[in-house]
Order: sequence, then structure tokens, then C-alpha cells
Amino acid sequence: MKILIALVSLLVFSSGAFAQTLEERLQNLEESLKKQERTIQELKTLQKTVKRQEQTIEEQRKVIEQLKAGGQQPQPSTAAAAQTAAPERVQQEVRELKEKVDEVSKAQQKDIPSVFNPAIGLVGETIFSYRSKGSAATGSDRPGGFDVNQRSVELDLAASIDPFAKAYAVINASADPITGEATLGVEEAALVTTSLPWNLELKAGRFFAEFGRFAYFHDHELPFVNRPLVLDGYIGGESRTDGAQLNYLLPIPHYVSLTLGVGDQFGGDNPPNDVGNFRQFKNLNFWGRTSTYFDLTPEVSFETGISGLWNPKTKSRGDPIVQADGSTLTERERGLAGADFTVSYKPLQSNQFQSLTWGTEVLFSNNRFDVAPTDSDVFQRSIESYGLYSYLTYKFHREWSAGFLFDWVESARNDKDRTFGYSPYITWSPSHWSQLRLQYTHTQPNAISGLSPDDAVYMQWTWIIGSHAHGWQAR
Repeated sequence: MKILIALVSLLVFSSGAFAQTLEERLQNLEESLKKQERTIQELKTLQKTVKRQEQTIEEQRKVIEQLKAGGQQPQPSTAAAAQTAAPERVQQEVRELKEKVDEVSKAQQKDIPSVFNPAIGLVGETIFSYRSKGSAATGSDRPGGFDVNQRSVELDLAASIDPFAKAYAVINASADPITGEATLGVEEAALVTTSLPWNLELKAGRFFAEFGRFAYFHDHELPFVNRPLVLDGYIGGESRTDGAQLNYLLPIPHYVSLTLGVGDQFGGDNPPNDVGNFRQFKNLNFWGRTSTYFDLTPEVSFETGISGLWNPKTKSRGDPIVQADGSTLTERERGLAGADFTVSYKPLQSNQFQSLTWGTEVLFSNNRFDVAPTDSDVFQRSIESYGLYSYLTYKFHREWSAGFLFDWVESARNDKDRTFGYSPYITWSPSHWSQLRLQYTHTQPNAISGLSPDDAVYMQWTWIIGSHAHGWQAR
């Protein structure tokens, strides 16, 4: 009997516990459903708010676009106004935007007194030097020993003329080595078109013709103090001319530039041909250049070009030349060809602080002369000669660079007369407007020239005030 009563009690207790657990589970489930319903309701409310904001933004965008187009401010619809949380704020922002647009429009209509003035710059270049030999032994126009030469004071002017052309001028004054007086001259004064079709550009007036690598650079733009010997001997320094030059940029993805020019002189130290009172077409100088550029790698570039010059009938370019044996040479035809290349390495991560540039140019001169010996009839003679220079410049700091220049040239009047030289140099450029360069130069002519070897030390100081029309070429 006792056992039966215990079994009945255990069964009743278990049933009560099972009923209590089931009821708790139902309650938890109902609470979970209620939470999900609240979450869904909140998401629906948020969705409605997002839609209202999108409608407000769209309405504001339309208002701004109409204001920019010059239209009047439209009235927002009733529905949009009802959905906008702060319509007064939106209208205030629109009014402020319109006021700013009006201010910009008025500022553009103001007259600036200097708007038609050209860009003006002044460049000075002073050379401190010491040379071991006098001018009679070296053939230089500067004395030996200690010397201070204000090589140039250059005034640069540049401006746009109209939408179709621009113009620039370079006025230069250099000191005479004997009197010390400065002689003022026009180095360049040229007109350049800006809107010709078919990638054409025309330059006319007095300018430095595009020939070779450095012939059309001003002295203070060179990476070394003095112009290479071959450029002085074959061109006359800078490639100055009075004429016209046409440049054509080929309409292809790769950069290729073609240049053709004509002028009545070619070279800074060369006067126009002595043609008497009538100039024929063949008395003019004709030149051309083709150049291109390659990126060999993201850090290495290669630039190269070929150039040519022909003067069919020079008619004595300057006075007859007296030779050592007493005979005279009178130039009748002038020809010049050249090839150049430049390789530049500029690391991507430090291109402002490190670079390496190697440049080389080779020139070939072929001139025809009338030779007048002292004891026979006049005969013609063609003289072929070569010359080159090569330089290497390493930039190891943002302000510092160093390099080495090698020169070798045969005289255009006597291919047996040869001279070579070399020049290590170091340059400090604290800024674009100031530059100091220290250079040592050894020049070694052979015995035929009658000149002596020379050693020289130069300190070049270049400065710029204002705008610089042509700028230092970082090439």
C-alpha cells in the first residue's frame, strides 16, 4: 500500500512540473514575437523617413540646377513642403548660394589695371674666374689671371597678344672685356602662334632656332658654365637667327616633333651673309630637326634627335680667314649635321632629391671654301670635320648636383687642328631664382692651332627677379 501511494505522488508532481515548463516556453515565444513585430515597425518607420529625406534632397537639387541655369526659384509642391523638415533653412541656403554666384559673376567683370601688362623678369649672371694663361695664348676674349665678368644681364618679356598668338622678347646687355661698357642688344623678339590647325606652331622674328641639344639654350640655362667647344666652333655659340620656324607635332600616341626653319643668319657670332645689294633665295639658311622621346621604364627616359643645316651660298660669311701659311679661306657653302641623345634616371620615390642624366651630341661640319694661296690661282676646297661633347650630371640632393663634361672638336677650317677639354663641376641651387656653380676646366689644343694649354677655375652666380620667360631647362 505504501508503495502504491508513493508512485501516485511521483506521477502528480512530474505532471505539474511539465505543465509549468511548457507555460514558460510559450511566454518566451510570445515575447520574442512581440520584439520582432516592434523591430519590423521601426524599420518601416525608418524607411519612410529615408524616403522623405530623398525627396527633400531631390527637391533641393532641382532648385539649385534652376538657379545655375538662370531660372527663377520654383515654388516647392505642397507634398514636398510637408515632407521637408525645415523649409526655411533650405530657402536660406539657396539664397546664400545665389549671393555667392552673383559675387563671383561681379568679380569676373571687374577691370584689372595690369591685365594687359606682359610678364617681366630680369636674369643676372656673374662669372668669377682665374685662368693660368693670358688671352693671347688661349685665344679667349677674356684676360688671363683673375677676372670678374658680368656675362649678361637679361630682361625677359612675354605676353599673349590675342587668342591666336603670343610674343616674347629677350634684351641682353654684356660687358666689353676691354672697355667694361655694357652693350645692349636684342637676343630674341619673336611671335608664336597658339591656335593653328593640324598641330602646327609657327614662330617668326629673332629667336634661337631649334637645332641640336643646347644650341637654343641661353648660357645661364646650361648645366655647366661654358658652352661646349664644338657649339662655339661650328654654330657660333647660340643658334640665333632672323627668320621663321614651323613645328609639327605628329598626331600619333608617341611623341614625335618635326621642325623646319629658314633665316638670313644662323649662329650668335655669325653675321648675315655678305650678299651685296641683292639677296637670293639660296643665300638663306635652311635647317630642320626631328626629335622623339621614350619612357624605357617608369624611372628611365630616353630623348633623341637629329638636326641639319644648309646654307647653299654663303657669299663670305664674315671676313676671309687668313691661314698660318699666308693663304686665305673664303667660305662659299656651309653644311652642318648633328645627332644627340639624353638618358635620364629619376627614381619615383625621390625624383626631387636624386637623378642621373647623361647627354651626348655629335656634330659633322662640311664647308666649301675658296682657297687663295700666295703663289697660285684660287681653287675650291671642302673641309669635313667632327666634334662632340658628352656630360654626366648626378643630383644627390634637392639643392646639390655634380657632373663632368668632356669636349673634343676639329676645326671647321682645318680638320687637323684638334682640341679637347674636360670640366668637373658642382652646382648649388638653393631655389629656382638663385644658383651657384663651381667648375674647373682644362683645355688642350694641339700644336697646329698655335695656342697653349689652359687651366681655369670658374664661379658662376646666376639670379632671377620676377618672371622667367624661358626658364632653366631641367633636362
